[in-house]
Order: sequence, then structure tokens, then C-alpha cells
Amino acid sequence: VQLQASGGGLVQAGDSLRLSCVVSGRTLSDYATAWFRQAPGKEREFVAVGRRIGGRTYYADSVKGRFTVSRDVAKNTAYLQMNSLKPEDTAVYYCAAGQPILSSLRDYEAYGYWGQGTLVTVSS
Repeated sequence: VQLQASGGGLVQAGDSLRLSCVVSGRTLSDYATAWFRQAPGKEREFVAVGRRIGGRTYYADSVKGRFTVSRDVAKNTAYLQMNSLKPEDTAVYYCAAGQPILSSLRDYEAYGYWGQGTLVTVSS
């Protein structure tokens, strides 16, 4: 399974971006797809996830109400729509796929497949 993330860039505070994660090698519907981010000097942190079964979504408190995860199974692609971006959202964003149990949805160790990361920079 391979994941290819794209869509990052340099934007101003308040702008929007949509990240994409194309999955190849397996069907997207076989996996939960999650987004994590890592800012310079900080640990990787959970951002959002869309579950494999039922499609329920979960978000970090810091992005709730601003970010939305979705997926297009026909295109084997997951998305992270990011609105009202803030400078503190600046980070490398990674998409991940896996089959975590409910209690591990926010744990990066629970995901076996990762994209290469895409840089999002939000200027004030």
C-alpha cells in the first residue's frame, strides 16, 4: 500500500487549503484514513481520522470546527479540508492508513501506512 499526499503550500491566516491523499495498492475502503502533523521541534500529533466502518470522523480539539476529513472511494483518495487556518497550524501534514481499534484511532503507532508528508505554512 502506498500513500501520496499533496496540496500543501504557503497561505495567510484565515485562508483555506485542501490536502489530498491518494491510496494505491489496496482499496481505500479497507482502511481508516487519518491525518497527523508535525511542527518544527514538536512531536507528531493527531489531527483527524475517518473510520473505515460507518465513516464516522474524529478531530483534535485544536482543529474541530475548522477541518473536515472526507474520502472519495471511487478515486481512492482521502481529503483534509482546512478552513480558517492559523499560524499554529503550520506543520508537515502526513496521511496514514490502517485498521486501528476505536481506542487507538488517535495513536500514530496504530497506522501501518504513511504518505511522505506535505508542508503547510500559515503566515500571520
